[in-house]
Amino acid sequence: MTFGEQMSESSLFSGRTLIVAFEGWNDAGEAASGTARLLVKAIAGHSAYSTDSQSYYDYQFARPQVFLNELGKREFKWPTATIFRPELPDLFDLRVLLGVEPSRNWIEFSKEIADAVDSEEIDSVIFLGAMLADAPHTRPISITATTTNEAVALETATELSMYEGPVGILSVLAAEFEARDIPTLFLWAAVPHYVHNGPVPKATLALVTSLEKQLNIEFDHGDLANEVFAWERAVDELAEGDEDLAEYVAALEKSRDEIDGATGETIAAEVEKFLRDSDDER
Repeated sequence: MTFGEQMSESSLFSGRTLIVAFEGWNDAGEAASGTARLLVKAIAGHSAYSTDSQSYYDYQFARPQVFLNELGKREFKWPTATIFRPELPDLFDLRVLLGVEPSRNWIEFSKEIADAVDSEEIDSVIFLGAMLADAPHTRPISITATTTNEAVALETATELSMYEGPVGILSVLAAEFEARDIPTLFLWAAVPHYVHNGPVPKATLALVTSLEKQLNIEFDHGDLANEVFAWERAVDELAEGDEDLAEYVAALEKSRDEIDGATGETIAAEVEKFLRDSDDER
């Protein structure tokens, strides 16, 4: 279902919640990871746990980065996954898991993360993802809520996912959490496929807003609103200078307006199409 007024508040997500996002396959336009980074900054998060890089990453695909530290010396930043705790836990009773999708040993990785989550006494988990979609950049970014948990589906009026096909690390982690009786929910942003090569702040804002509604918490958005305005203006200018692109965007706008009240099944079908198409490209 599309996230919005239709979604019911849930007692399942009223306790300590873990927000999860990974760079990689499920992060079109860096919307999911961008949301997690904004949350880490908003809660003044500090590292509570990180996975070992060498156990889970192929550095030819997830390359380390080099940077200069405060003393001007070169240091490496290795791909990993980190759980962040808030500086003020009484104000933000949540945790954020942010990382790079691992290259191997997914089952071991998921168990290690779940063990760390157990120690943080997490009550529920919300996964953030972003998919490429036939969506115009001139319309609001659609957020789709799905779950594999029947209790969550009933209590939140969210559709129970019946998806079959290729998955990312989010699904494997969700299965591990559910096996430990930790309820999970997915929020998916539909990113315009023709502008996904760089960050899409409009999709990030849509995910942040959806999280705020679900958790009944307001986060500091920083300069995100200005970034959205600048991004929209840049894409508008790009379309104005390309007749074919302008016609394509107009066609997407017409299609979007015709199905603006689309059912969850329609949008969920977009998620499934994205996952299958991505697998075919591999």
